[in-house]
Amino acid sequence: MAVARAVRVGYCIDSFDIGGTELNAIRTLEALDRQRFAVTVFHFHASGPLRVRYQALGVRLVHLAIGPLYSPRTAVQGVRFVRLLNREGIEIVHTHDLYTNIFAAPWARLAGCRVMTSRRWLDASPRPGLLSLNRWSYRFAHRVLANSALAARLLVSEERVPATRVVELPNFLEERAFRRVTAEVRSARRRSWQVPQDAFVVGTVARLAPVKNQAMLLRAMPLLAADVHLVLIGDGPSRPGLEELACTLKVAERVHFIGELVEMTNLHQFFDVSVLCSRSEGFPNSIIEALAAGCPVVATPVGGIPEVIEDRRTGLLVPLDEPATLAARVAELREDAALRTRLSDAGAASARSKYHQSVVITQLEALYRDLAREAGARGALLA
Repeated sequence: MAVARAVRVGYCIDSFDIGGTELNAIRTLEALDRQRFAVTVFHFHASGPLRVRYQALGVRLVHLAIGPLYSPRTAVQGVRFVRLLNREGIEIVHTHDLYTNIFAAPWARLAGCRVMTSRRWLDASPRPGLLSLNRWSYRFAHRVLANSALAARLLVSEERVPATRVVELPNFLEERAFRRVTAEVRSARRRSWQVPQDAFVVGTVARLAPVKNQAMLLRAMPLLAADVHLVLIGDGPSRPGLEELACTLKVAERVHFIGELVEMTNLHQFFDVSVLCSRSEGFPNSIIEALAAGCPVVATPVGGIPEVIEDRRTGLLVPLDEPATLAARVAELREDAALRTRLSDAGAASARSKYHQSVVITQLEALYRDLAREAGARGALLA
């Protein structure tokens, strides 16, 4: 029996830095069947902590050193991109973020590729004017991926993308996200963070940035019992202000800034409760990772979060910027072990059934095959 040829995919990313979109991109590539999908990775920035994971896969990495979007340098890279796509016989170009949508979609369409762009955010844009350019880029796409039902609805209602071209595909979890460490390892990790052994640990894994709103969590701390400690994993521009706020609130001794951690272990299993106080979220990796770890979740009901957390069944939802309500929910979980167990079990079961990579990657691979068939049919018509 003849072996089917691999579908050639051009995978476009902005950077190798750590963030929700960037982590989802590398995890997706690690999970793909690379015997059936031959991937070339095009990237705008040459370095970053995730580069080694791409290199470990043995995929070809191509640096597109673009400048400002309207610059001659970017146009030169666009022409080079088209030539590379044609030379390597790439059939599908998959872009993952705002910048790659805007740059790659029109050039890939010019090269005759099937184009799949992405919307993985709700209202955050790094620069004024980019959202209108991004809306323009959707016109070149044969499919637009949305990582939440809300993002999918916005693509149709606000971006005017035909519903037939919108595909909802959530973020996913590898099997290792469901694996638990031993009690001894858990205890040792908490000690390494200078957390007392008898503490009730509230934790968060997120970039320290205004949109993540860790200040709400800090403001809840004075309202909680003295044995409640807060662990913040992540780094970012808000860290100095958050450290100052912890001192002002006189809770600095119970707040532990760990910094950014790059590892395969699911960090939420070291917490008793995982909290996300974001002001805006597309689809939060942090929450589904907490569910997989069996860690009860308390979160604000913004963006795609209510699609993941059903209040009092798979987690607890609290209004935005109400630290007293947040403190009350954390205190409730501290006192009610049965509630913690119920949320832990329901959350882990929900994460496995909806967000395990075996579910989501199967859908993505089917989408790639559909686009490749469309490309083949178009090629036959033009022959």
